[in-house]
Amino acid sequence: EGHGNSVPRFHIVWGTGPGIVKPFEDRVRNAIGKGLVDYRPRHRVNELLTEDDSVIGVGGSVLVPSSAARGEASSREVIGDFSFHAKAVLVTSGGIGANHELIRKNWPARLGEAPKNMISGVPEHVDGRMLAITEKAGGRIVNRDRMWHYTEGIKNHDPVWAKHGIRILPGPSSLWLDATGQRFPAPNFPGFDTLGTLDAIMATGYDYSWFILTQKIIEKEFALSGSEQNPDLTGKSIRKVLSRVLPGASSPVQAFMDKGEDFVIADSLSELVEGMNKLTEENLLVLADIERQIIARDREMDHKFTKDLQITAMRGARHYIGDRLIRVAAPHKIL
Repeated sequence: EGHGNSVPRFHIVWGTGPGIVKPFEDRVRNAIGKGLVDYRPRHRVNELLTEDDSVIGVGGSVLVPSSAARGEASSREVIGDFSFHAKAVLVTSGGIGANHELIRKNWPARLGEAPKNMISGVPEHVDGRMLAITEKAGGRIVNRDRMWHYTEGIKNHDPVWAKHGIRILPGPSSLWLDATGQRFPAPNFPGFDTLGTLDAIMATGYDYSWFILTQKIIEKEFALSGSEQNPDLTGKSIRKVLSRVLPGASSPVQAFMDKGEDFVIADSLSELVEGMNKLTEENLLVLADIERQIIARDREMDHKFTKDLQITAMRGARHYIGDRLIRVAAPHKIL
Protein backbone atom coordinates (compact mmCIF):
# COMPACT_ATOMS: atom_id res chain seq x y z
CA GLU A 1 0.00 0.00 0.00
CA GLY A 2 0.99 3.62 -0.22
CA HIS A 3 2.60 5.63 -2.96
CA GLY A 4 4.67 3.61 -5.42
CA ASN A 5 7.66 5.95 -5.46
CA SER A 6 9.60 6.67 -2.29
CA VAL A 7 11.73 9.31 -4.02
CA PRO A 8 11.18 11.70 -6.96
CA ARG A 9 12.07 9.88 -10.15
CA PHE A 10 12.11 10.31 -13.88
CA HIS A 11 14.64 8.13 -15.64
CA ILE A 12 16.46 9.17 -18.81
CA VAL A 13 19.16 6.80 -20.01
CA TRP A 14 22.65 8.25 -20.49
CA GLY A 15 22.75 8.46 -24.28
CA THR A 16 18.91 8.51 -24.58
CA GLY A 17 17.41 6.24 -27.27
CA PRO A 18 20.64 5.58 -29.17
CA GLY A 19 22.26 4.77 -25.83
CA ILE A 20 19.62 2.14 -25.12
CA VAL A 21 20.00 0.55 -28.54
CA LYS A 22 23.83 0.56 -28.65
CA PRO A 23 24.62 -2.50 -26.47
CA PHE A 24 22.01 -4.58 -28.30
CA GLU A 25 23.24 -3.37 -31.67
CA ASP A 26 26.81 -4.31 -30.73
CA ARG A 27 25.77 -7.82 -29.76
CA VAL A 28 23.73 -8.29 -32.94
CA ARG A 29 26.57 -7.04 -35.14
CA ASN A 30 28.95 -9.37 -33.35
CA ALA A 31 26.54 -12.27 -33.90
CA ILE A 32 26.24 -11.35 -37.59
CA GLY A 33 30.02 -11.51 -37.87
CA LYS A 34 29.96 -15.00 -36.37
CA GLY A 35 27.20 -16.16 -38.69
CA LEU A 36 24.69 -16.54 -35.85
CA VAL A 37 22.28 -13.84 -37.06
CA ASP A 38 20.96 -13.30 -40.59
CA TYR A 39 19.87 -9.66 -40.69
CA ARG A 40 17.35 -8.77 -43.42
CA PRO A 41 16.34 -5.10 -43.43
CA ARG A 42 13.79 -3.81 -45.95
CA HIS A 43 11.82 -7.05 -45.71
CA ARG A 44 8.17 -6.25 -44.92
CA VAL A 45 6.17 -9.13 -43.48
CA ASN A 46 2.72 -9.53 -45.03
CA GLU A 47 1.73 -12.84 -43.47
CA LEU A 48 2.67 -15.43 -40.89
CA LEU A 49 2.97 -18.82 -42.57
CA THR A 50 1.02 -21.56 -40.79
CA GLU A 51 0.79 -25.34 -40.95
CA ASP A 52 -1.35 -27.57 -38.71
CA ASP A 53 -2.30 -24.56 -36.55
CA SER A 54 1.35 -23.68 -35.96
CA VAL A 55 3.29 -20.68 -37.25
CA ILE A 56 6.21 -21.99 -39.30
CA GLY A 57 7.57 -18.81 -40.87
CA VAL A 58 6.92 -15.44 -42.45
CA GLY A 59 6.29 -14.19 -45.97
CA GLY A 60 6.21 -10.76 -47.49
CA SER A 61 7.70 -8.14 -49.78
CA VAL A 62 11.26 -6.99 -50.34
CA LEU A 63 11.33 -3.19 -50.46
CA VAL A 64 13.65 -1.02 -52.50
CA PRO A 65 16.86 -0.09 -50.60
CA SER A 66 16.61 3.18 -48.69
CA SER A 67 19.06 5.68 -47.24
CA ALA A 68 16.41 7.50 -45.19
CA ALA A 69 17.70 8.79 -41.87
CA ARG A 70 16.50 7.39 -38.56
CA GLY A 71 12.82 8.19 -38.10
CA GLU A 72 12.25 9.45 -41.64
CA ALA A 73 9.63 7.79 -43.83
CA SER A 74 11.18 5.41 -46.36
CA SER A 75 9.93 4.12 -49.70
CA ARG A 76 7.44 1.27 -49.73
CA GLU A 77 8.19 0.34 -53.35
CA VAL A 78 8.23 -3.45 -53.72
CA ILE A 79 11.00 -5.10 -55.73
CA GLY A 80 10.46 -8.74 -54.81
CA ASP A 81 8.97 -11.34 -52.49
CA PHE A 82 10.41 -13.52 -49.75
CA SER A 83 9.55 -16.29 -47.34
CA PHE A 84 11.48 -17.67 -44.38
CA HIS A 85 10.77 -20.74 -42.30
CA ALA A 86 11.69 -21.28 -38.67
CA LYS A 87 10.94 -23.50 -35.68
CA ALA A 88 9.86 -20.45 -33.67
CA VAL A 89 8.57 -17.03 -34.76
CA LEU A 90 8.55 -13.99 -32.47
CA VAL A 91 6.63 -10.87 -33.49
CA THR A 92 8.26 -7.76 -32.00
CA SER A 93 6.74 -5.00 -34.08
CA GLY A 94 6.10 -2.16 -31.66
CA GLY A 95 2.93 -0.22 -30.98
CA ILE A 96 0.31 1.82 -32.82
CA GLY A 97 1.29 5.38 -31.91
CA ALA A 98 1.59 6.68 -35.48
CA ASN A 99 -1.63 5.06 -36.69
CA HIS A 100 -4.29 7.52 -35.55
CA GLU A 101 -7.07 5.52 -37.21
CA LEU A 102 -6.12 2.43 -35.21
CA ILE A 103 -5.80 4.50 -32.03
CA ARG A 104 -9.36 5.75 -32.49
CA LYS A 105 -10.58 2.23 -33.23
CA ASN A 106 -9.12 0.97 -29.95
CA TRP A 107 -9.83 4.12 -27.91
CA PRO A 108 -11.02 3.13 -24.40
CA ALA A 109 -14.62 4.05 -23.61
CA ARG A 110 -13.54 5.22 -20.15
CA LEU A 111 -11.76 8.18 -21.76
CA GLY A 112 -14.77 9.34 -23.74
CA GLU A 113 -14.38 10.48 -27.34
CA ALA A 114 -10.94 10.40 -28.94
CA PRO A 115 -9.36 13.77 -29.81
CA LYS A 116 -10.04 15.04 -33.33
CA ASN A 117 -6.49 16.33 -33.62
CA MET A 118 -3.52 14.16 -32.73
CA ILE A 119 0.23 14.38 -33.18
CA SER A 120 2.67 11.48 -33.18
CA GLY A 121 5.56 10.99 -30.83
CA VAL A 122 6.81 8.04 -32.88
CA PRO A 123 7.78 7.55 -36.56
CA GLU A 124 5.32 6.45 -39.22
CA HIS A 125 6.46 2.82 -39.17
CA VAL A 126 4.95 2.44 -35.67
CA ASP A 127 1.61 1.68 -37.28
CA GLY A 128 0.44 -1.53 -35.61
CA ARG A 129 0.40 -3.27 -38.98
CA MET A 130 1.64 -6.58 -37.58
CA LEU A 131 -1.16 -6.80 -35.00
CA ALA A 132 -3.82 -7.69 -37.57
CA ILE A 133 -1.41 -9.96 -39.43
CA THR A 134 -0.62 -11.81 -36.20
CA GLU A 135 -4.27 -12.05 -35.22
CA LYS A 136 -5.17 -13.46 -38.63
CA ALA A 137 -2.67 -16.27 -38.03
CA GLY A 138 -4.28 -17.10 -34.68
CA GLY A 139 -2.41 -14.77 -32.37
CA ARG A 140 -4.33 -13.34 -29.42
CA ILE A 141 -4.17 -9.57 -28.97
CA VAL A 142 -4.58 -8.39 -25.37
CA ASN A 143 -4.89 -5.00 -23.69
CA ARG A 144 -6.00 -3.20 -26.84
CA ASP A 145 -7.16 -0.20 -24.83
CA ARG A 146 -4.06 0.09 -22.64
CA MET A 147 -2.80 3.29 -24.21
CA TRP A 148 -0.57 5.98 -22.78
CA HIS A 149 -1.09 9.38 -24.35
CA TYR A 150 0.71 12.53 -23.25
CA THR A 151 -1.40 15.66 -23.00
CA GLU A 152 1.53 18.10 -23.12
CA GLY A 153 2.31 17.51 -26.80
CA ILE A 154 3.37 20.27 -29.19
CA LYS A 155 4.06 20.24 -32.92
CA ASN A 156 7.72 19.89 -33.81
CA HIS A 157 8.96 23.01 -35.58
CA ASP A 158 11.46 20.82 -37.44
CA PRO A 159 9.58 17.55 -38.04
CA VAL A 160 11.28 14.29 -38.93
CA TRP A 161 8.07 12.39 -39.67
CA ALA A 162 4.44 13.25 -40.43
CA LYS A 163 2.57 15.04 -37.60
CA HIS A 164 5.75 14.88 -35.53
CA GLY A 165 4.96 15.78 -31.94
CA ILE A 166 7.27 16.55 -29.05
CA ARG A 167 6.21 16.16 -25.46
CA ILE A 168 6.93 18.87 -22.95
CA LEU A 169 8.25 17.30 -19.75
CA PRO A 170 6.92 20.04 -17.49
CA GLY A 171 7.75 21.05 -13.98
CA PRO A 172 4.81 21.78 -11.67
CA SER A 173 4.52 25.57 -11.88
CA SER A 174 2.70 26.46 -15.12
CA LEU A 175 -0.94 27.47 -14.81
CA TRP A 176 -2.94 24.91 -16.80
CA LEU A 177 -6.13 26.19 -18.43
CA ASP A 178 -8.65 24.44 -20.64
CA ALA A 179 -9.58 25.72 -24.10
CA THR A 180 -12.06 28.19 -22.62
CA GLY A 181 -9.54 29.59 -20.16
CA GLN A 182 -10.70 27.82 -17.00
CA ARG A 183 -8.09 26.42 -14.64
CA PHE A 184 -8.10 22.66 -14.30
CA PRO A 185 -8.92 21.52 -10.76
CA ALA A 186 -6.54 19.49 -8.60
CA PRO A 187 -4.82 17.14 -9.18
CA ASN A 188 -4.58 18.06 -12.88
CA PHE A 189 -1.23 19.81 -12.65
CA PRO A 190 1.63 19.79 -15.20
CA GLY A 191 3.68 16.61 -15.01
CA PHE A 192 1.30 14.74 -12.71
CA ASP A 193 -1.17 12.19 -14.15
CA THR A 194 -1.37 12.43 -17.93
CA LEU A 195 -4.28 10.00 -18.32
CA GLY A 196 -6.23 11.79 -15.62
CA THR A 197 -5.57 15.10 -17.36
CA LEU A 198 -6.53 13.59 -20.72
CA ASP A 199 -9.89 12.69 -19.23
CA ALA A 200 -10.27 16.22 -17.84
CA ILE A 201 -9.36 17.84 -21.16
CA MET A 202 -11.74 15.71 -23.22
CA ALA A 203 -14.55 16.37 -20.73
CA THR A 204 -14.41 20.05 -21.73
CA GLY A 205 -15.52 19.26 -25.27
CA TYR A 206 -12.23 20.51 -26.73
CA ASP A 207 -9.05 18.59 -27.50
CA TYR A 208 -6.44 21.17 -26.52
CA SER A 209 -5.42 23.22 -23.50
CA TRP A 210 -3.02 25.98 -22.46
CA PHE A 211 -0.02 26.48 -20.20
CA ILE A 212 0.47 30.04 -18.95
CA LEU A 213 3.92 30.62 -17.51
CA THR A 214 6.82 33.02 -17.17
CA GLN A 215 10.33 33.17 -18.57
CA LYS A 216 11.69 31.90 -15.23
CA ILE A 217 9.40 28.89 -15.36
CA ILE A 218 10.20 27.92 -18.94
CA GLU A 219 13.94 28.29 -18.33
CA LYS A 220 13.93 25.82 -15.47
CA GLU A 221 10.89 23.63 -15.94
CA PHE A 222 10.58 22.88 -19.64
CA ALA A 223 12.40 19.81 -20.88
CA LEU A 224 11.51 18.13 -24.16
CA SER A 225 11.19 14.48 -25.14
CA GLY A 226 13.23 13.02 -27.97
CA SER A 227 16.92 12.30 -28.40
CA GLU A 228 17.38 15.24 -30.78
CA GLN A 229 15.86 17.57 -28.17
CA ASN A 230 18.43 16.51 -25.56
CA PRO A 231 21.81 16.80 -27.28
CA ASP A 232 23.63 16.89 -23.94
CA LEU A 233 22.24 13.55 -22.78
CA THR A 234 22.31 11.97 -26.24
CA GLY A 235 25.90 13.06 -26.78
CA LYS A 236 26.87 12.02 -23.24
CA SER A 237 28.33 15.46 -22.51
CA ILE A 238 28.72 16.06 -18.78
CA ARG A 239 29.71 19.65 -19.48
CA LYS A 240 26.52 20.34 -21.42
CA VAL A 241 24.38 18.63 -18.78
CA LEU A 242 25.90 20.84 -16.08
CA SER A 243 25.10 23.89 -18.21
CA ARG A 244 21.40 23.26 -17.47
CA VAL A 245 21.84 25.07 -14.17
CA LEU A 246 22.94 28.24 -15.98
CA PRO A 247 20.45 31.07 -16.64
CA GLY A 248 18.42 30.98 -19.83
CA ALA A 249 16.37 28.38 -21.63
CA SER A 250 18.15 25.42 -23.21
CA SER A 251 18.82 25.77 -26.93
CA PRO A 252 16.12 23.21 -27.91
CA VAL A 253 13.51 24.98 -25.76
CA GLN A 254 14.56 28.37 -27.10
CA ALA A 255 14.17 27.05 -30.64
CA PHE A 256 10.56 26.15 -29.89
CA MET A 257 9.97 29.56 -28.35
CA ASP A 258 11.30 31.17 -31.52
CA LYS A 259 9.78 28.83 -34.12
CA GLY A 260 7.11 26.65 -32.50
CA GLU A 261 3.63 27.31 -33.84
CA ASP A 262 2.04 26.34 -30.52
CA PHE A 263 3.89 29.04 -28.57
CA VAL A 264 2.55 32.54 -27.90
CA ILE A 265 4.96 34.99 -26.29
CA ALA A 266 3.94 38.47 -25.14
CA ASP A 267 4.99 41.27 -22.77
CA SER A 268 1.54 41.73 -21.22
CA LEU A 269 -1.39 39.50 -20.34
CA SER A 270 -3.71 41.32 -22.72
CA GLU A 271 -1.29 40.76 -25.61
CA LEU A 272 -0.90 37.14 -24.58
CA VAL A 273 -4.63 36.40 -24.54
CA GLU A 274 -5.06 38.19 -27.85
CA GLY A 275 -2.32 36.02 -29.35
CA MET A 276 -3.85 32.84 -27.94
CA ASN A 277 -7.24 33.63 -29.45
CA LYS A 278 -5.60 34.48 -32.75
CA LEU A 279 -3.75 31.16 -32.78
CA THR A 280 -6.90 29.04 -32.41
CA GLU A 281 -9.21 31.41 -34.32
CA GLU A 282 -11.97 30.52 -31.85
CA ASN A 283 -11.95 33.55 -29.49
CA LEU A 284 -12.84 31.41 -26.49
CA LEU A 285 -10.57 33.21 -24.03
CA VAL A 286 -11.73 36.19 -21.98
CA LEU A 287 -8.98 38.42 -20.59
CA ALA A 288 -10.86 39.30 -17.39
CA ASP A 289 -11.50 35.63 -16.53
CA ILE A 290 -7.88 34.63 -17.01
CA GLU A 291 -6.59 37.66 -15.14
CA ARG A 292 -8.88 36.90 -12.21
CA GLN A 293 -7.60 33.33 -11.95
CA ILE A 294 -3.95 34.34 -12.18
CA ILE A 295 -4.43 36.99 -9.47
CA ALA A 296 -6.08 34.40 -7.24
CA ARG A 297 -3.17 32.04 -7.82
CA ASP A 298 -0.57 34.76 -7.25
CA ARG A 299 -2.26 35.86 -4.04
CA GLU A 300 -1.54 32.46 -2.50
CA MET A 301 2.19 33.09 -2.91
CA ASP A 302 1.92 35.43 0.05
CA HIS A 303 0.75 32.65 2.36
CA LYS A 304 3.11 30.08 3.82
CA PHE A 305 0.22 27.74 4.53
CA THR A 306 -1.58 28.14 1.21
CA LYS A 307 -4.62 26.04 0.39
CA ASP A 308 -3.68 26.10 -3.32
CA LEU A 309 -2.60 22.49 -3.86
CA GLN A 310 -0.51 23.31 -6.92
CA ILE A 311 1.60 25.80 -4.98
CA THR A 312 1.92 23.25 -2.18
CA ALA A 313 3.20 20.74 -4.75
CA MET A 314 5.66 23.28 -6.16
CA ARG A 315 7.09 23.97 -2.73
CA GLY A 316 7.17 20.28 -1.87
CA ALA A 317 9.08 19.39 -5.05
CA ARG A 318 11.85 21.81 -4.14
CA HIS A 319 12.65 19.85 -0.99
CA TYR A 320 14.45 17.41 -3.32
CA ILE A 321 17.84 18.92 -4.19
CA GLY A 322 17.80 17.64 -7.78
CA ASP A 323 14.47 19.31 -8.54
CA ARG A 324 15.50 22.44 -6.69
CA LEU A 325 18.66 22.84 -8.78
CA ILE A 326 17.47 22.05 -12.31
CA ARG A 327 13.78 21.17 -12.38
CA VAL A 328 11.49 23.42 -10.33
CA ALA A 329 11.56 27.21 -10.46
CA ALA A 330 11.48 29.20 -7.26
CA PRO A 331 7.77 29.92 -6.61
CA HIS A 332 6.87 33.39 -7.83
CA LYS A 333 3.91 35.41 -9.06
CA ILE A 334 2.97 35.34 -12.73
CA LEU A 335 1.68 38.92 -12.85
